Order: sequence, then C-alpha cells, then structure tokens
Amino acid sequence: MKKCIPKLCVLCFLSTICIGKSFGQEAQNDSTYLKNMLAQTVSNFNKSIGQQSRLYNGAEYQLYDRTIKGTALFPLDAETWELGQVNYDGIFYKDVPMMYDIYKDVVVVLLYNKFSMYTLLDERVHDFNLSGHHFVRVEADSLNSRSGIGTGFYDELYGGKIEVLAKRTKTIQNSTNVTANLETYFIEKNDYYLRKGNAYYSVGSQSSFLNVLKDKKKILQQYIKDNNIKFRKDPEGAMANIAAYYDTLPN
Repeated sequence: MKKCIPKLCVLCFLSTICIGKSFGQEAQNDSTYLKNMLAQTVSNFNKSIGQQSRLYNGAEYQLYDRTIKGTALFPLDAETWELGQVNYDGIFYKDVPMMYDIYKDVVVVLLYNKFSMYTLLDERVHDFNLSGHHFVRVEADSLNSRSGIGTGFYDELYGGKIEVLAKRTKTIQNSTNVTANLETYFIEKNDYYLRKGNAYYSVGSQSSFLNVLKDKKKILQQYIKDNNIKFRKDPEGAMANIAAYYDTLPN
C-alpha cells in the first residue's frame, strides 16, 4: 500500500496542474493569478507527499561537544531552527526548518517527525535561502584553481552579469586561559570572490576588486567617490553596490 502513495500524490499533482491550466486559459492576461496558482499547487503537493518527499534522504546530523564555545551555525546568533527555502534535487521547498552549519558546510534540516536532524546531500542542493541570505552551490574546476575557490556553498551578495560571493567558514581553535585551562571555540572567517565571465577571482580589498573590473576602473572610482562608499567599513555592501553599478554600464 505504501508504494502507491507517491503515485497517488503525483497523479493529484498533475491533476491540479491541469486544472490550473484550464483556469489560466480563461485569464491569460492575469500572470499574478497563474503564479499564485502554481505556488499553491506546489505547496499542496509538498504537504500531500509528506514522508515520501525527496527532501528526506540525507545523513543524520551529529551535534558538537557542548564544551566548545560559540556555534558552528550561520548567522553568528543562530541558536535554533529557522524557516527557509531550498532548491533540492530540482524541487523547490519552502517553509523548511533549517540550519546552516558553516564549519561542516552542510545544510541541516529537521525531519518530519519534528525531532530527528539530518544533512542534505550537498550535490543535490542547488541553492537555498536562510536568514535573509541567498546561498548558491559552486562546483570548482581546474580553470579556477588559482583563485582559491573551492566546491561548496557561497553567500551570493550580488548576482547579475557578474557575481559577488562570500565564503563563510569556521574553524575550531584551542587556547589556554588565565587559569591554565584549555578552551575550545569556533572562529569565523569570510573570504570574497568575484565572478566575471566563467572565471572567479579572489578579492579582499577595494584595489583587488577594481582590478578585476579594470575595463571600467576609472568610472567605478568616480562612482565610489561620488557616493561616499567606504569599502573598509562595509566591504560586502560596497562590493554589491559597485557590482550592481558596473552591470548598468555599457560594454
């Protein structure tokens, strides 16, 4: 009987889409109606398929030793589950209880039983949204080995003709306190990359960022001056701002 559940859900899903199409023919000019209809259809499908969802096929997530200070999660103040969206195995899921472990670089999801935790299979995650950030998966290749970029999830600060990415990582460090006791804690680090064409470039300063965009360097320098952009004060905001302006310039 259980084997029939996915087939039944798929039939219901396809039937709902057909109904949505028939309504759409009567309101061809109402694109908002069609988008809402499709969103509701997908939502209903995800709810109806329940435990049979492709989303539930990762490995169990193991918690860290409680003596380690801080958290492995992003953002820094993350302590528990937050609803997010994920494009997994070609299917978009919304309102998913999620956490992002940047030490292990894995997306953690709460199982349908509201108790078990597991990690999504990295290669099946195309992108996800969490805590106001959009993360995309990058598959590194030999062409970009010099940039230092590796395969994993990157925070997309700006995505257009060019792309600005932040790699959020954490390491575990040990130190001895004033009482000679050993302490273990998480340390966060951010690295930045600029994609232009099919190549990625490591950028850590305003000069290195502008050197990648040297074809419009003088124009960008004037834009930075006119808009009082402070790279050192807010590098992520500055890079996103400059990249967005660069995309508006004629070739």
